[in-house]
Amino acid sequence: MSAHSDQSAVTVIGLGPMGRALAGAFLSAGVRVTVWNRTPGRDAELTERGAVAAASPEEAAAASPLTVVCVVNYAAADSVLRREAVIDALKGRTLVNLSADTPERARDAGRWASEHGIRYLDGAIMTPTMTIGTPAGVFIHSGPADLYEEHRPVLETLGGTHTHLGEDIGRAAAYDVALLDIFWTAMAGWTHALAVAKAEGISAGEFVPFAQGIAAILPGIFEGDAADADSGDFSAKVNPVTSAASSMAHIIEASEAHGIDAGVMRAAEGMARRAIGRGHGADGFVRIAELLGRR
Repeated sequence: MSAHSDQSAVTVIGLGPMGRALAGAFLSAGVRVTVWNRTPGRDAELTERGAVAAASPEEAAAASPLTVVCVVNYAAADSVLRREAVIDALKGRTLVNLSADTPERARDAGRWASEHGIRYLDGAIMTPTMTIGTPAGVFIHSGPADLYEEHRPVLETLGGTHTHLGEDIGRAAAYDVALLDIFWTAMAGWTHALAVAKAEGISAGEFVPFAQGIAAILPGIFEGDAADADSGDFSAKVNPVTSAASSMAHIIEASEAHGIDAGVMRAAEGMARRAIGRGHGADGFVRIAELLGRR
């Protein structure tokens, strides 16, 4: 059987921590793996386990019907993939891009692939490296449904849950940036809260159980807010925007009294004050999403 028709073969381009985790999971599942990385030396452990190290990206792409690329962003992916020799090797084969970037860059990649006869799926990995190959991994995909179904058996050897979000090639990236928006703003709030707590003589260890209590109420809030956002009913059922703005002002005052930068909270308060200024002070906080989305 040729490499091109061997559906249990995959190429992984990009051997950073996540790329190595992907390749390792494929190997553990018994998939024949070819690897390539711009910086040499990162494939040693994988080749010891049976992966084939390609001498070039075009050799790597030609080795399997399915190529998975996982690099820092689409600019890095383009610098490897948009070479004439690599394009020729990928024609008629499937490329799955699991690099992180914006929805529009994902759509541009989809257009480029179509123009060059490359079958293309986009995707994102929503969990850290240690979850790859375990039930805890979370992968999202977008692009042609039939192409996803064709390669789903190999992709699912990465473990975890895999969700196809639709035919729009940029949809996985859209989910990715929106979900990471939650994560990084939450992490910004968490680190700022630790600084305020420390300034008040509260250790991180003392503080964390209460922080976890705050985190535990968020899923219910998300669910209720999602229903309100979809229905357009922004009436405050618990806390109006005016209450939120008052609370934020207290945080800013306490922070700045200790010389702690409150720029992130000032930005959040600014959004709340703009909502109040537009006559939405009695609405729930989710009203701000609707205001931010106006063009």
